[in-house]
Formats: sequence, C-alpha cells, structure tokens
Amino acid sequence: MNFKILGTGSYVPDNVVTNDDLSKIVETSDEWISKRVGIKERHISVTDTTLDMGANAAAEALKDSGVDAKELDLIITATISSDTACPSLACLIQNRIGAECMAFDISAACAGFLFALETASGYIARGRAKKVLVVCADRMSKLIDWTDRSTCVIFGDGAAAVVIEATEDGFYDSVIHTTGGNDVINIPARDGCSPFYKNEEQKPYLFMNGQATFKFAVNSIVHDIGELFERTGLTKDDIDVVIPHQANKRIIDFAQPKTGIDLDKWYVNIERFGNVSGASIPIALNEMNRKGLLKRGDKILFTAFGGGLSSAAIIIEW
Repeated sequence: MNFKILGTGSYVPDNVVTNDDLSKIVETSDEWISKRVGIKERHISVTDTTLDMGANAAAEALKDSGVDAKELDLIITATISSDTACPSLACLIQNRIGAECMAFDISAACAGFLFALETASGYIARGRAKKVLVVCADRMSKLIDWTDRSTCVIFGDGAAAVVIEATEDGFYDSVIHTTGGNDVINIPARDGCSPFYKNEEQKPYLFMNGQATFKFAVNSIVHDIGELFERTGLTKDDIDVVIPHQANKRIIDFAQPKTGIDLDKWYVNIERFGNVSGASIPIALNEMNRKGLLKRGDKILFTAFGGGLSSAAIIIEW
C-alpha cells in the first residue's frame, strides 16, 4: 500500500525581516548574507506561536484536500520548537482543528518532513491509517542567538502541512540515515532549576559548525539521491521536480551538478523564506502547488539534511 498527497498548506508570519533589517542589530550586510547563503528575507514571528503556525497550515491543507479533520486517522508533527514539552504539538493541533485521531510529534530537525512521511507510510502500509495529516512547524527565532551573525541570518519561522491518503501507487521509496552526535549541530534544552543538578547550564541557543554542516549536506544530497536511484531503478531523467531542503543556496549549487539532475528541475525559494527547518520542503511544495507548477504524474524527489545528524530522500508521484 502506497500513498498520494491530497492537499497542501503553509503559513508564515506577516513580519518580514530583510537583510538590511538584520544589519541594524548585528554586524552584517545584504551583500554578506546574499553571497554566503542566498537569503534576502525571512518571516519572523511577533505573536504567532508554533501551534498557531502549525494549525493554520494544517487547516489550509485540509481545505485543499477536501478532507474533514474528523476523517483523519493520524496526525504526525515534526518540530524542534514546540511551545510545550507536553502536550505534544501534534496533540494541540489535533485539538485546534477538531480532529479525533492519534497524534504525536517526531524530532528530526530539518529532515523532519521526510522522517514524518516515512513514518506515515509505515502506518498506511500496515493498514492502520488511510488518511494522515503531516505537519511541520518551527519557530526557529526562539532558538537563535541573535548576536551570532553566522546563524541568526539563516533561519526563519513558519509551518507547512500535507494530507496524504492510502493508494495503490504514488510512493516509490525512501532512504533515511542518522549519524548521531552533537558536535556539528546542537540545540541544548533548558537545564531547569533543580537544586540538585550541578552541571553548568549551556546557553540554550543553536550551535552550528558551518563548514562541517556544508560538507555533510552536500555529501548527503549526492549519496542519498544515488542510493535512491539504485533502490528504485529510476534515473535522473525520470525525475520531474527536485525540492531540496532550503538551508543554503550554495549547498544546492554545489550538490546539483554532482547529482546529474538538470538545474531547471530544482525548486529553490530560500531567498524569501530562509531555512524554516522541517517546514522548508513542504512550504516549497505548497508554493509550487498554489502556482500550478505541478501536474499529476510528476515524479518529485525530496532531499533533506540536518541536525542529528540526519538525512533523507524520498521519491513520490504527484
């Protein structure tokens, strides 16, 4: 049993922060940011919570799919910035949209959307779910050290969602990899205020080794796509659209020629959204859907990488 995407949705805060805006609070410039990461602006929350963004994206995806929330069998939410440790973000979204199904979160950072799709496909294959809502939502702005120009210029806030349904075809295959460790990317959780815990509290901000992340990302894209082609028997010529994780334009520029897939098949919108963690790919997917850039039967390749370290690639049919 496979699945197809019935509908898409996304939500980003109204507040747009440009590179020039950032140059007023940290030592940087539009030229510096544009050259190194290819970002011009990003959406940053002023009042929107992660729940607000996720629920809005979910509601739009349900409307686009024509599926009522009470028809859902499962909700999977990928996030690293839930408003609460408990209840999970998925539980709160379930309540907000009026669903009545099982709901849970997964944490796979920027690869979260693909990890969530892989998880959903397992429930569908076992016959445990027919209609699944996958939501990716992150308020990255609360995890960033806004005095660190190497990271604060990269990330944005937002959410996106898809509704998928069990079908006989539509999902080709996936590759999922994890190389555990926190030396390249690390976001500490707050230590709390236990009077018995003596370990020195870390600053609860994202740390990223830029050069190591860049190398991992490029190698992962190339390796995962190659492995996926071997598993499916598909080739670069079979792919109609590639939607990569939108982390850094230079990563895509370096990886694309190594995959052999024509540049005009790669959809990139990082200049307007920045890196929205796991929501980056489904935001791009929803944008393509809304613009009428996808047609039924298109073979779409998703490729992502991020903290964990984690990476994944999936091929679906639209």
